[in-house]
Amino acid sequence: VQLQASGGGLVQPGGSLRLSCVASGLDFSFYNLGWYRQPPGKQREQVAIITSGGRTNYADSVKGRFIISGHNAENTVSLQMNNLDPEDTAVYYCVAMAPRSAYWGQGTQVTVSS
Repeated sequence: VQLQASGGGLVQPGGSLRLSCVASGLDFSFYNLGWYRQPPGKQREQVAIITSGGRTNYADSVKGRFIISGHNAENTVSLQMNNLDPEDTAVYYCVAMAPRSAYWGQGTQVTVSS
């Protein structure tokens, strides 16, 4: 099983990025999917979740700016990030979650700076 995240980079405040995570050896259809992030010097935190039934949940800090999508034919989960703020700077991780297991991607760096 492997989750490969991509799409990170350097962006100016107010800009946008789209993160994607593709799975191999795992069918996303049966898992809740999510994005977490770890800012410098801080603990990892949940950003957005989409359940296998399609329900979404967002951290208060990203509501209205980020959109999670997934459970598609391409077996990917994506995070559209708009109106980015320096506080969004972090390593972003995708995850596929089931009651007794979780599979994490390797992380992709997002830096928001002018």
